[in-house]
Amino acid sequence: MLLRLLRRYLQPFRRPLALVVVLQLIGTMAALYLPSLNADIIDRGIARGDTGHILGTGGWMLVVSLIQVVCSIAAVWFGSHTAMGFGRDVRAAVFHRVGEFSVREVNRFGAPSLITRSTNDVQQVQMLVLVSCTMLVSAPIMCVGGVVMALQEDAGLSWLVAVSVPVLALSIGAVVVRMVPKFRLLQERIDAVNRVLREQITGIRVVRAFVREPHERARFGVVNREVTAVATAAGRLQALIFPIVMLVLNASSVAVLWFGAIRIDAGEMQIGALTAFLAYLLQILMAVMMATFMAIMVPRAAVCAERITEVLDTESSVSPPPQPVVPEAVEGVLEFRAATFRYPGAAEPVLRGIDLVARPGETTAIIGSTGAGKTTLLSLVPRLFDVTEGAVLVDGVDVRDLDPEELWRRIGLVPQKPYLFSGTVASNLRYGDPAATDEQLWEALRIAQAEDFVRAMPEGLDSPISQGGTNVSGGQRQRLAIARALVKRPPIYLFDDSFSALDLATDARLRAALVPVTAAATVVVVAQRVSTVAAADRIVVLDDGVVVGVGRHEELLADCPTYAEIVESQLGVEEAA
Repeated sequence: MLLRLLRRYLQPFRRPLALVVVLQLIGTMAALYLPSLNADIIDRGIARGDTGHILGTGGWMLVVSLIQVVCSIAAVWFGSHTAMGFGRDVRAAVFHRVGEFSVREVNRFGAPSLITRSTNDVQQVQMLVLVSCTMLVSAPIMCVGGVVMALQEDAGLSWLVAVSVPVLALSIGAVVVRMVPKFRLLQERIDAVNRVLREQITGIRVVRAFVREPHERARFGVVNREVTAVATAAGRLQALIFPIVMLVLNASSVAVLWFGAIRIDAGEMQIGALTAFLAYLLQILMAVMMATFMAIMVPRAAVCAERITEVLDTESSVSPPPQPVVPEAVEGVLEFRAATFRYPGAAEPVLRGIDLVARPGETTAIIGSTGAGKTTLLSLVPRLFDVTEGAVLVDGVDVRDLDPEELWRRIGLVPQKPYLFSGTVASNLRYGDPAATDEQLWEALRIAQAEDFVRAMPEGLDSPISQGGTNVSGGQRQRLAIARALVKRPPIYLFDDSFSALDLATDARLRAALVPVTAAATVVVVAQRVSTVAAADRIVVLDDGVVVGVGRHEELLADCPTYAEIVESQLGVEEAA
């Protein structure tokens, strides 16, 4: 998964990556050349007292060092540019894919996990790319080049290289293998922390209202301790790597000096060659140590890449048609034909065999008890879900055969839980129509009975709105959501219990103001209150996912026991009659 992700999103950066390799190659070769020059100064300059040779070779060392520094800085710059661009592209791809998901896929992953995958997981892989560009390229070059140069200095000590490098690699490998499952579990525990924290922040009012702070602190403490335990276990393993590296490094240095001194005493080796050999051995082991940084990061990055790829490879259950159908007319006729919907894994369908037609110029109301399937039915129209059987048609075309953009242009949806985005009143209303003028916004606010409180705000249309609309009341949030749909002026309006937070007087004024605006449009209203639906042209009564009655208010009172029971429970027997 990691290699596939890297190969896919590093394609646009082939030239910078090639430049990084070239720069790292030049810089590493310069670094490998320096110990030989140093040995030459010792053996031919210092040992013989040749000051001219010392100055000449020393000047050349200075030039080589300058080349190494320039190449290293340039390689890091291009590597950083590549890593940041890679992270940007992967985040954009994850965001785009999540934007295509239906509610089913979002619920499957969960919002906290999707957030973690889009941020923390991408950052881990991005850091791997950065370290790879700065270390992974130079490490093998330095390791192989160091071995070659060390053998040129003295082949008699080569056995030390053959022993120390495998010992270091095997020791670190044994630790890294045990770290992989720890990192996989750590990412899952981070998801759990995000989930609990998100629930507590979102539901803070409920927590305080029921005095459940101690319970929530304890619940957060559990997931927090679980993250800490896994991170500590992984950290302990990670902490073993550096002592292992230093032990092998120091032991190898002592061995080189010990056996090198014996060879010098026997006249088989010069002091400069011993110094150079020791420098090369240290460079080789340093290259292996740099590879350990990769070894530390690769397991966690691999786990993160799996999680990112899982999102990118998940196709939405609500996919656009390969060859979209364009309706002949834009009328707004909405039709359900034997529409049935079952949630994945559910034993029974939520909706069964719904047959319904909603026409322009009419208001169709849907009412029923909690859990009857009203919101689910409405969600089938904009394809938040797709029917499992039957069909939903707009202007005679199955919504699954329409281009999603074309479908959404025909629908103005006010969801059951209205959501406002951080910005201003105007920016939220222009979600309906980005080109809407201020006059059109005020007109929509007037119809939605929101004009008075928006004008009372210090900055009017430019007044700030917090994320989720938390700085306005529930009723104000609902009215702004209605105004947003009105700005769009679509042929189909879907109101999903959109008047529940309004008092009866405001509800009545709003519905009266909607009549002339929606006179030529198809209006579908889901409501709990009988007073909201009583004047509708057609009332559809749902009970346990089945239509049990269709008609006007008076007809249903006489012919539909379920509707009569709902009316009686809300208005009383006398008022219902």
